Amino acid sequence: MSLTAATRAESTKLFSTSIWWILAIVLFAYVAFTAAALGFVYAAAATGSLPGNAPPLPEEGLAATLYSTATTVGYVFPLLVGTLMVTAEFRHKTLTPTFLATPRRGRVLVAKLAVGVLIGVVLGVIGIVAAVGTSAAFLAGFGLATDITSPATWAMLGRMLLAYVLWTLIGVGVGALVRNQVGAIVGVLVFTQFIEPIGRTAAAFVEGLSDVTRFLPGAASDALVGASVYAATIPQGSADPLEWWVGGLVLLGYAIVFVVLGHLVSWRRDVS
Repeated sequence: MSLTAATRAESTKLFSTSIWWILAIVLFAYVAFTAAALGFVYAAAATGSLPGNAPPLPEEGLAATLYSTATTVGYVFPLLVGTLMVTAEFRHKTLTPTFLATPRRGRVLVAKLAVGVLIGVVLGVIGIVAAVGTSAAFLAGFGLATDITSPATWAMLGRMLLAYVLWTLIGVGVGALVRNQVGAIVGVLVFTQFIEPIGRTAAAFVEGLSDVTRFLPGAASDALVGASVYAATIPQGSADPLEWWVGGLVLLGYAIVFVVLGHLVSWRRDVS
């Protein structure tokens, strides 16, 4: 089977199941809700509408921070979709007929990566629409600049889309490396929702730790995007954040490492 045919088959596998659009709906709802909550609080704080005597937040960069909600809280969804693209096949033994039809297993993995790019773009558009649409509505409602027409904003949205694609590829690599679906999902959630956030928060209080935590995948993703609700809320330590292109290379490096390890360690082993 050619790479084109293998890619078409992998695309059919993904889009003929319900898991991708269920996660897409949850992604939209989760990002929109988070953006709405933060949009109200941040916009009210910027206009001095919050109760108390707290100084107003600076308006500069506020729109970018709120728009980055799509990646700050939404990146786990493309990561999960990429992981499920592979682990579901191990779980249901559907890789057996796939490998019989395409004995070159590396070609199958490349086809999954190609489909991962496609679904990463789809999820990225959904996350960006949810974050930007909701945040811009609150900013406009409070009379603040939305910066929608700014070239810098559109450049940031492009980098957010790239981040979604890279997270999906990382997920494919994780799924290829960790065959057990439950173990892979639990590992992804524990690392992204607990271990890394705790480590990045601790970096504000432990000297020199931020030199390490800025190379973690979530921090690299924030650096690639160029804005982050997390970074705007939690002190990040004394180390300077990575340049956007360095963050992108770090995130790409994670994808390459996981995919190569998955291919060498797990992908070539017997399925059953």
